[in-house]
Amino acid sequence: MMDHSWRDSSILDIHEKVLAGERLSKEDGIRLYHSDDLLQIGYMANILRSRMHGKNAYFVCNRHINPTNICVNRCRICAFSRDPGDEDAYLMGIDEIIELVRRDLAHGIREVHIVGGLHPEVGVDYYANLIREIKNTAPHLFVKALTPVEIDHIARVSGIDPEKALELLKDAGIDSLAGGGAEIFSERCRLIGWEKKISGRRWLDITRAAHRLGIRSNATMLYGHVETKEERVDHLIRLRELQDETGGFQAFIPLPFHPEGTSIGHKRCGGVDDLKTIAISRLILDNFPHIKAYWIGLGVKTAQVALSFGADDLDGTIVEERIFHAAGAESRAGMERGELISLIKEAGFVPLERDGAYRLIGSGGR
Repeated sequence: MMDHSWRDSSILDIHEKVLAGERLSKEDGIRLYHSDDLLQIGYMANILRSRMHGKNAYFVCNRHINPTNICVNRCRICAFSRDPGDEDAYLMGIDEIIELVRRDLAHGIREVHIVGGLHPEVGVDYYANLIREIKNTAPHLFVKALTPVEIDHIARVSGIDPEKALELLKDAGIDSLAGGGAEIFSERCRLIGWEKKISGRRWLDITRAAHRLGIRSNATMLYGHVETKEERVDHLIRLRELQDETGGFQAFIPLPFHPEGTSIGHKRCGGVDDLKTIAISRLILDNFPHIKAYWIGLGVKTAQVALSFGADDLDGTIVEERIFHAAGAESRAGMERGELISLIKEAGFVPLERDGAYRLIGSGGR
């Protein structure tokens, strides 16, 4: 008989629920976070991941664009934002961005990912015109743009409500929202680290409005700063509830907090916490199609291992990433398509190239 003495007996009932295909509770998630048995938690997450995706692992040839680092919020957790007039503050022109897109089309990009600061004078017209020009330049490109936080801001600048801003962006050709800005939905944490940013409730309301308009989105969770394990699980449960309601989320991306350059004096959380968070996210978010191991934030090696801990997507080539690197991320700012394929194969999985809607490109990466 197989020896199961390595298992944490306090979470064996959760293991049985996973095997039976039963939904985990908030209390289950908290118990998982307080268990030290990383391998058992990862094993459970891999059961669910394998049911959903087998040995497939997805990636995308994409390009990150951060149009401005000027931001009215200047959150304590952020190392990217600048005030107007700062020496390294910038706002990119639309022509400048289109030139970058044209350049990278030759490298096979299928998606552009657009997020940035909350510029005090930039409203919905700038982003609608940008998206329209991207679509005119390359109609096949999937445009994933703006977080609910940015939607709220550009609507205020433009003197309209967020729903109207979403309608204008949809008319311009936006394909999905980005999932950032969610941080942790805890109001306690918001008041400590990002008090000027919209509340978790408003983030969820704007996301709900986008889903009702047929605009899909991703969701994130920034962890490893001032939050508790209980607040992490609450965040996941609230996302799961909205997904039950709308079905509009495509992927969830846990983002480890990088403290360098911020005013919050925490050390970067370690690989055990990263892998446990990936695994618990897969187990709790049973209605999310995909869990990303964002290699820029996790580091390449941890992202590879995360594919065996519940993640099924390494994100993409990215080309140029500024936000995490401003906070001290030591990963490279971009990666070649062939490197991503090799990383996935080395981890024991089948690479499948996708677009932003998870439609497969050709024969994937095989």
